[in-house]
Amino acid sequence: MSLVKVQGKNSKHKVRLYAISTCAWCKATKKFLKNHSIKYEYIDVDLCDKKVKDKIVDDILSRGGTLSYPTIIIDDEVLITGFREDELKEALEV
Repeated sequence: MSLVKVQGKNSKHKVRLYAISTCAWCKATKKFLKNHSIKYEYIDVDLCDKKVKDKIVDDILSRGGTLSYPTIIIDDEVLITGFREDELKEALEV
């Protein structure tokens, strides 16, 4: 998987974002993370080949998530589906 790493001053948590390149909520999530200087990595699922998409689907489903984007995984424990600003703030302590 070729994840894009975005630098930020806040590296307290490991954050992975599965997104769709044209999704407004995915863009809002990226903007939220940037505005809070959160270090994170992301991949635009729609731009991946089938093999990588299958791995992403397996990862999300194995964590009890649904195939909806954005999907944010924090510290390999917390899974947030959709742009849920309050949940993100609480999980990321911002």
